[in-house]
Amino acid sequence: MSFTIFPAIDMRSGKCVRLLQGDYNQETVYGDSPLEMAKCFVDEGASWIHMVDLDGAKDGKRINDSFAVKAAKELAANIQIGGGIRSEADIAHYLENGIARVILGSVAVSDPAFAIEMIRKYGDQLAIGLDAKNGYVATEGWLQTSQVQAVELGKRFADAGAETFIFTDIATDGMLSGPNVEAVKQLAKETGKNVIASGGVSSLTDLNKLQEFYYDGVIGAIVGKAIYEGRFSVSEALSEVNVSC
Repeated sequence: MSFTIFPAIDMRSGKCVRLLQGDYNQETVYGDSPLEMAKCFVDEGASWIHMVDLDGAKDGKRINDSFAVKAAKELAANIQIGGGIRSEADIAHYLENGIARVILGSVAVSDPAFAIEMIRKYGDQLAIGLDAKNGYVATEGWLQTSQVQAVELGKRFADAGAETFIFTDIATDGMLSGPNVEAVKQLAKETGKNVIASGGVSSLTDLNKLQEFYYDGVIGAIVGKAIYEGRFSVSEALSEVNVSC
């Protein structure tokens, strides 16, 4: 096992975009084809690609799913997908079409009993996405903040059998200000499970800081804007953390 780099592709209206702190009104378009972007990342050595259906997250249904499915079928990489996944049919749709891991986000907050049932059925093919504002879970494409603390929800799902969490600190997402290492560490420690850090990675130094806690359960990092803005390449990130492709 190695610390894993997950290049991120956020999809909106069929394009590759990045939002600033999850704000749909602060969007930058980085490419017209999610599939071509994924191909570029795989060509640089990425073994995992993190894809998010932003339209789906906002509207509560699959919208950009075809791009993720095509990537899973055509590329030699594992695809994990989140956004707009609200039912078992959604989960099955992705898994039956080659997606390696499906992320449950908003539905894990709104219907934890359903999420627990799915965790018990699908095991490590699912991850729980915990997107937090000031420690509280945000839902519906980050448009709403719940009264549920991320760590407490994480512990509940860990007890039910969840093995992997994706933790995003919304305050750092898209800001290139550095990840919230303490919050990521805390979630890994409190749950005793694997945590993938998301949000704020701006430099290779940030990746090294996160990798220091690999044996505490911080197993990887999702990187988006830093790659798109040329701070470093996927291949440079992989070399930095000695990830074998």
